[in-house]
Amino acid sequence: MDRPTDTRGPGAMPDMGGYGLDAAQPASVSDFHRPQQPFGEPAGSLRVRAPAPAPRAEPSSVSRNALDPIGMVIEIAGSGSRIALDLGRLDECAGDTDPSVALAGQVGSQIKIRVGNTWLLASVRTQRSDEAVPGGIVAAIDFLGEGDEEKLTGKIYHFRRGVTRYPIPGALIYPATSADLRQIYASDGRSAITVGTVYPTRDIRAGLYIDAMLGKHFALLGSTGTGKSTSAALILHKICEAAPDGHIVMIDPHGEYSAAFRHSGLLLDVSNLHMPYWLMNFEEHCEVFVTANGPEAQEDRDILAKCLLAARCKSRLAESMGKITVDSPIPYLLSDLSSGIQNEMGRLDKASSSAPFMRLKTKIDEIKADPRYQFMFSGMLVGDTMAEFIAKVFRLPSNGKPISIIDVSGVPSDITSTVVAVLSRLVFDYAIWSRDDLTRPILLVCEEAHRYVPNEKNADGSSVGRILSRIAKEGRKYGISLGLITQRPSDLAEGVLSQCGTIISMRLNNDRDQAFVKAAMPEGARGFLDSIPALRNRECIICGEGVSIPVRVSFDELEEYKRPASADPSFSELWNNSGGEEEQVSRAVARWRAQGR
Repeated sequence: MDRPTDTRGPGAMPDMGGYGLDAAQPASVSDFHRPQQPFGEPAGSLRVRAPAPAPRAEPSSVSRNALDPIGMVIEIAGSGSRIALDLGRLDECAGDTDPSVALAGQVGSQIKIRVGNTWLLASVRTQRSDEAVPGGIVAAIDFLGEGDEEKLTGKIYHFRRGVTRYPIPGALIYPATSADLRQIYASDGRSAITVGTVYPTRDIRAGLYIDAMLGKHFALLGSTGTGKSTSAALILHKICEAAPDGHIVMIDPHGEYSAAFRHSGLLLDVSNLHMPYWLMNFEEHCEVFVTANGPEAQEDRDILAKCLLAARCKSRLAESMGKITVDSPIPYLLSDLSSGIQNEMGRLDKASSSAPFMRLKTKIDEIKADPRYQFMFSGMLVGDTMAEFIAKVFRLPSNGKPISIIDVSGVPSDITSTVVAVLSRLVFDYAIWSRDDLTRPILLVCEEAHRYVPNEKNADGSSVGRILSRIAKEGRKYGISLGLITQRPSDLAEGVLSQCGTIISMRLNNDRDQAFVKAAMPEGARGFLDSIPALRNRECIICGEGVSIPVRVSFDELEEYKRPASADPSFSELWNNSGGEEEQVSRAVARWRAQGR
């Protein structure tokens, strides 16, 4: 179809694609109902627009593009609604110097709607072409919240979540300016840390409310290579700076974070962790010592329970306490446990089998003799060091180093889950048994969380999944905050992610992961979530309790010495440098054989 020409001459206000706004006449709802073309004509028949005139000077610094409407409401439906946008006005706004106005109407951008004396803020979720509406574009929006308008300046203030009063169809749509966003994202006075810049602005700082984020747990999600580890280090550094007397425990399965916190944290690995084996409860003992499956496993468990209780009762501490259980953290000697199993085997009659006793005894002797397990099963750890261990790991007091990095990369793989389970359970049990004293909240951060709290499909029945699930559900009551970091959110237990009040999502490349995160996030954030696959490195979507409204953030650069050792190697550079390979191989083999790091 041939396009009709614009006969109004240069300098005239461009046709609004059916809205018919005049530059000399203020916009009103009725203006949007004066179509210059019949409804139902193809979108291609919109008038050819003359070049837009230069914006006239306004009393304030706000551009003309921000003062003129870009569309109108056509349907209201609860939290989400539909609007009509004018393509010509969007083109005009695209050249605005204010980046927020320049993106007006695009997917992921914010728009505002006046209702009485308040402004509603909404996020654009989808766009599609529609010939039946003026302007030719229909967009779905999600309402984020509302703020009052200052009568003298027109600024938005006292912004809050939720919608008190909805607009009616025909209400005008305006771009949200950087000045509007500055008021909306401004701190409301609560303790906060700033972690980056609000997209698409250049200077509006993005903050996280510490109490709200930690009080209801948080999750940091992102595919490999998106800057997830560096972003986690940035957030933890900011928390440590804001709370130098805090108590943070981080489980580091790859040994990445020691480099990031060598100046501000306590670094623990197999060389200096010194975690006593007797801190394990009965379930954790079974994970380490019981190797049988099926009915035989239950038989081994019964024998272990009887002999473990007897070994604990031999302690002088047990004598002073009276009644104890098999789960009581009472020191005992591994030799007492082994001899107890030997004695029970000696009482067998001829009809009974000695196989379960031999299995247990052999496993205990094997672990005692293996140097890889000495960080936990050494004979030097039999003393009652429980108070000292908890004070060291939980940073009580912090002594200027509020975070402990527990590097479990050197732990034998068959007991890694058990070690994480013991540390997590100690956090939970300590919080329960210290309720009568001044609460000392503890933040437990778990990297590669999908390993330890897997979904039902991948569940292996380990104790670490149960304790972390319990912390997610009940930890808030006792002052425990849980931070989960993972690259595969779809492999996480669904109930655990749903307990996270704040979700920080970086780019996710997998469709299942994207769908899983969308299901876990609040409904008002859907417009932001659709941009998750398109996020750049070090960009994220934050929604939930830790922010006023969902926000897209570009993380700050982190100083080199504060970054984790997770950078990708440069193949082209490293493969063009040679020399010293023989010595490097020799050193690696020596450490390999000694099982040292």
